[in-house]
Amino acid sequence: MNAPIRPSDLKDPAQSVFGQPRHDWTLAEVEALFELPFMELVFRAAEVHRRWFDPTEVQMSQLLSVKTGGCAENCGYCSQSASFDTGVKAEKLMGAATVIAAAIEAKAGGAQRFCMGAAWRDLKDRDLPKVAAMISGVKALGLETCATLGMLRPDQAVALKEAGLDYYNHNLDTGPDYYDQVVTTRTYQDRLDTLAAVRDAGMSTCCGGIVGMGETRRDRAGLLHQLAILPAHPDSLPVNDLMPIAGTPLGDSAPVDGLEFVRMIAVARLVCPKSVVRLSAGREHMSRELQALCFLAGANSIFVGGKLLTTSNPDQDTDEALLADLGMRPMTMAAN
Repeated sequence: MNAPIRPSDLKDPAQSVFGQPRHDWTLAEVEALFELPFMELVFRAAEVHRRWFDPTEVQMSQLLSVKTGGCAENCGYCSQSASFDTGVKAEKLMGAATVIAAAIEAKAGGAQRFCMGAAWRDLKDRDLPKVAAMISGVKALGLETCATLGMLRPDQAVALKEAGLDYYNHNLDTGPDYYDQVVTTRTYQDRLDTLAAVRDAGMSTCCGGIVGMGETRRDRAGLLHQLAILPAHPDSLPVNDLMPIAGTPLGDSAPVDGLEFVRMIAVARLVCPKSVVRLSAGREHMSRELQALCFLAGANSIFVGGKLLTTSNPDQDTDEALLADLGMRPMTMAAN
């Protein structure tokens, strides 16, 4: 049996990030990063962040639920699962005009990327033309486009790319050893297969997970290890802090300690140095100081707007005040 890797055995990642990001991380190495003294870990992550990004910039996204409720999946954190009684009603897919109007409003409010989420296990061919119309309409506004529609076949991924989709979100949720404690209606490999289809179609991937579901630190390391050994690191890496929903199996979950959450952000930055790390769901119950620590540790993206699918999010005025006080500004985006 190999001896465990100690934090002191790790090379300083800041010394090697001028090369290409690594895809050969071991789980033991990722676990050792989590064990670094907190100040040292955040310092290393901040150093790496500055190698690849302007630390004063934050990418702004807005998320709209284009089809709410009635999902056949049993993800234990989700208010939209048909398996749980959460009070969320199943609704029909929105029309393209309604979605495009919401995107116009989001852009006026400062959003740079518009994300469309549907509560589906997988994308049905009958819905593809409607979704494609939404995507092309939002793209025409000059916004980056992102969608999360469940599992995809390779041909569906190609069709979404042709419609103008820039990013596809498909989270791994947690590490592989804890996954079946969260969802049993699709496998880890199903998720990896969808990500492969997205990459092969030439789209950017948005993939991360959730903390606070009862997982251990090793499980969190397992999630980041899986992301770090993908053939291409996620272009966007959302880290969600669980928003417990009454009626779901995880509705009574205890919150994760704030410093532990910052560790998750910092390790994500170290193992996926060129990814845009999104401080995603859960900001509503985070203090300003905790969010500032997350930005220091390498987060450089947030969701704006007062709602994330079915849960709350800080309003525009609150976010503008925080970013102004931190001296941060919207990220300079590449031209579409």
